[in-house]
Amino acid sequence: MLLVPRQLQRVGMTGNVPYYGGRLTPAQAYAASHPAPPPPRAPAGARSTTLDALEHLRAAGVITESEYAQALKRINN
Repeated sequence: MLLVPRQLQRVGMTGNVPYYGGRLTPAQAYAASHPAPPPPRAPAGARSTTLDALEHLRAAGVITESEYAQALKRINN
């Protein structure tokens, strides 16, 4: 049983959970001090391979000119 002053208990929370004045839990403190690494970037050759694949799809008639332009815009951003 956890004894907590009545002023620190929050009524709106599920169950009888004490409120500790905005302090972080150990898991939250660890997550804040150890940010996730950025996602890895694609290798330099991957972009040219993607462009070659898009050119092939456009030449084969699988995608339209407008779809090609949209995909090209997404790759360049």
